[in-house]
Amino acid sequence: MVSAFAGWNDACQAATNVIRHLIDTYDSQQVGKICCAGFYDYQTSRPMLCTMNGRRNIVWPETSLYRITIDESHSILVEMGPEPNYRWLEFCHRSLRFAEDADVKDVICLGAMFADCPHTRPLPIDVTTGGYNTVCTGEDDYTGPIGIPTVLDQVANDHGYNTTSMWVSIPQYLNGEECAQATLRLLDRLSDMLGVELKEGDLPRKAAQWKAQASLLTRCNDDLAEYVRHLEIEVDTRENAKFTEASGNDIAQEAEAFLRDMDGGR
Repeated sequence: MVSAFAGWNDACQAATNVIRHLIDTYDSQQVGKICCAGFYDYQTSRPMLCTMNGRRNIVWPETSLYRITIDESHSILVEMGPEPNYRWLEFCHRSLRFAEDADVKDVICLGAMFADCPHTRPLPIDVTTGGYNTVCTGEDDYTGPIGIPTVLDQVANDHGYNTTSMWVSIPQYLNGEECAQATLRLLDRLSDMLGVELKEGDLPRKAAQWKAQASLLTRCNDDLAEYVRHLEIEVDTRENAKFTEASGNDIAQEAEAFLRDMDGGR
């Protein structure tokens, strides 16, 4: 089951647009929904007045679940809706009942957040597996407010599901309506996890357009351009440090193997 929720957890709609892309691209069938009663504050997640088939209707906030057929060997259950305001644990248990009915073994939660990262480098993706009751390693030592994806991830893990949480970071200086580059990054990582190449459709073109618009914005603002250069230096410095550390570890392992071979030959 792949879940994404609109709102605080969904900067530039990057996470929920992954679900929309899958629904639009593949054969999909709605298999259930979690209705609004008791889960939403309507002053925060307001009902919408929409026109359908020539008639106006009130559409209430709700979470929808779809079965998506990728190919003959792969099908997934996807979940999308506004982040609920109340009764999160009950909401998560209701989500997992759909997962149980669909014989789901793995639960993947998607999210997107604004961060200090440059648009000129690959957008960072933070991946956590096995829930959040783990020992911090330094790179995953976040403490602070959380959203429904984190709670669903932990509840699913507590109930024996294999869980993965994927969050993509989006430059906080580009607070636009959508970020196709971030959606594409999540989709690519999801492809790796599922072991199947998911169709990208029009996302690469939209991602290139997003990057071009971001570059144009920085060229028109000297202060912003300087800020982006500062972020680039930080990112490149961290990457070089990781590469140097990895190279050093490789050399050490090769030296140890060489010494073991020498000892074995004596």
